[in-house]
Amino acid sequence: MVSTTDNVAAAATERRYFTVWRWHFYCSLYVFPFLMMLAVTGLIMLWISAMTEINGERTVIVPGEAPMAVSALEAAAEAAVPGGAAVTYIEPMAADRVAVFQVAGEAGDVTVVLNPYTGEVVETFPWRAGWYDFATEIHGTLLIGDLGDWLIEAAASLGVILVVTGVWLHWPRRGAGWRETLLPKIAFTSRGAWKALHGAVGMWMSVILLVFLISGLSWAGIWGGKMVQAWSTFPAEKWDAVPLSDKTHAEMNHGAAKEVPWGLEQTPLPESGSLAGTQAVTGAVDIDGLVAFARSLGFNGRFQLAIPGDETAVWTISHDSMSNDGPDPSADRTIHVDQYTGNVLADVGYADYSPWAKAMAYGIAFHEGDMGVWNLALNTVFCLSMIFLPVSGLVMWWKRRPEGALRLAAPPAPQGLAFWWGAAALVVVLGIAFPLGGAAIAAVILLDLVLLRQVPALRRVFS
Repeated sequence: MVSTTDNVAAAATERRYFTVWRWHFYCSLYVFPFLMMLAVTGLIMLWISAMTEINGERTVIVPGEAPMAVSALEAAAEAAVPGGAAVTYIEPMAADRVAVFQVAGEAGDVTVVLNPYTGEVVETFPWRAGWYDFATEIHGTLLIGDLGDWLIEAAASLGVILVVTGVWLHWPRRGAGWRETLLPKIAFTSRGAWKALHGAVGMWMSVILLVFLISGLSWAGIWGGKMVQAWSTFPAEKWDAVPLSDKTHAEMNHGAAKEVPWGLEQTPLPESGSLAGTQAVTGAVDIDGLVAFARSLGFNGRFQLAIPGDETAVWTISHDSMSNDGPDPSADRTIHVDQYTGNVLADVGYADYSPWAKAMAYGIAFHEGDMGVWNLALNTVFCLSMIFLPVSGLVMWWKRRPEGALRLAAPPAPQGLAFWWGAAALVVVLGIAFPLGGAAIAAVILLDLVLLRQVPALRRVFS
């Protein structure tokens, strides 16, 4: 026999279920379009990076006896571009791969791909102007700058609430077990079957989605740039008596592409023109000397060399997983060398990162699918899942909606529910932790508690 207490508890749980479902529904209205956009552009970037090329660096050539001097390759690259001046050198990925230069020319920056053994120009094309970078721009800003970044940040912040509420809704209850929750029977004939599959995919992907959301938010303009990244940036004060530039490492990125390690983006760059630093390049301080020094460091994979662009700039040797230089984030290393003395002014590796920057080094490498074939496969499944969840959510809504009525058909607001302190505290904490998410939460509360109750026409549409 079921007691009155049990009935009261069951009724309270039912009302809480509808409350969580209502929040999940409202969050999904805003999050799902962005989730699909991020999944589609993410897939494009993932597979272009893995299978084709970004800078032409995967082009295969027949190895010769010995590669040419890099200075000779630089001259060949500059000669291929009217008014050309080399900006960046990318070391070949392997003995049978090409060398690449970024060359600034009269018509803009150009990628010049060369055979490192003969100096032959294999191909040229505009620098970072392909489908990968177009998808990156959409992925990060919707092609509308800071406004797009803020809109995406709000969606990612609400995505955290979407994950929490989704896990709560699909947690096994009423006698159901984990097997039925995680491995439901696949059928597409009823709303219940769609709901079970939607919940199972969401549960399987919930932890991965949180990793993607947090790593993405750490790059966003408000929560990332103003809060987390600002607190976790490598302090330039650790470089003793090194003159600093007004420029930061972030200015070494190319457009929307994030190539500088996350923990260095806000760190000022050192300047050339002093006697500071530790001797490194013992011969001529030119591109051949810098490449020889970089090769002596024994990088596992390629490295990149940024060439000084003015009288105070430095040579920068970089090797990091974010730029696809190697698959191991713990091997990250960024070295700045004075263009006059050849002294190392700054040498920052993974061990020097803050705890959050170390987590981000792995999180971003995982986010971008740089850690191996398993990472590529998992991220592909994940992106496809992030497309399926909005589609299945739309199907469930379509099957539940009142036919013939112009209504949003939100889950009904429960009546008689006592104030739920735990849920309220969670919403407040998430709202404070993620400011743009908090603003979106406030907008939803305003809509739900004020407008819908005071304006009958809106209540009919949104109820």
